[in-house]
Amino acid sequence: MSTAVTMPVRVPDDIRLRYDRLAKETGRTRSYYVNEALASEIDRLEYEYGILKDVEDYRAGRLKTYSLDEAEQRLGLGD
Repeated sequence: MSTAVTMPVRVPDDIRLRYDRLAKETGRTRSYYVNEALASEIDRLEYEYGILKDVEDYRAGRLKTYSLDEAEQRLGLGD
């Protein structure tokens, strides 16, 4: 069972009004839409920062890479 915590955040008034309007039009709560947006955004941020970390690891020589020939051979796709 998931638990929820209250996280006080400041949002511009125009954003709050948009959430309020959407909630009223759809019968859902403002909290529902804020949570949906937060969940979507954290997925995107984790993905992007994961890529940045991989690039950093590659540039530092910490990431194992393969040439096309090596990849084909390892996957059994070579001649």
